[in-house]
Amino acid sequence: MSPVRSTPIPVSALLRQYLGSGAYTDCYSTEIAAAVSLEQYVTAFYTTPVFKLERQILKWSVSRPSTDDQARALARGTIDTFAAWHVESRRDDQLLLRDYQGRTRSWLMVAPRATDGSERTRLYFGSAVVPVRNPKAGTAELGSVVNALLGFHRIYSVVLLYAARSRLRARRS
Repeated sequence: MSPVRSTPIPVSALLRQYLGSGAYTDCYSTEIAAAVSLEQYVTAFYTTPVFKLERQILKWSVSRPSTDDQARALARGTIDTFAAWHVESRRDDQLLLRDYQGRTRSWLMVAPRATDGSERTRLYFGSAVVPVRNPKAGTAELGSVVNALLGFHRIYSVVLLYAARSRLRARRS
């Protein structure tokens, strides 16, 4: 069984503002048997081999290059732009990013958990896709391309979170 699960968006999540707005939202979580800061999680997430592939695609497809040093600076809070994203909101325990077109959001959060005297951290990753207005119908919708890619997106989200968790676990060993 995968250690990554689809879960409801926590009440305190910055991503919650997109619930009920017509946007597609999702949330995945996993736990790690260690205390993990948001900085450590964001760094691990954006420097995994899986995400580095996405960074290469963004570099070549939309001229948005990025480096591991920039990922670390984003995690520390010393920059607000990384690859195709800009910081929309940040708290000590979470980060909400908006893509350069304003269409998607990526959200990461850490939640410390004490269990039987051992430190654990729940890691969250979620997304939102904001609908756009269809000029012919006059309605807000996600669009056929987004709808067609949602299955891939869900699998990819699980893979990204699993990769970040694995990287954090490897650094703890």
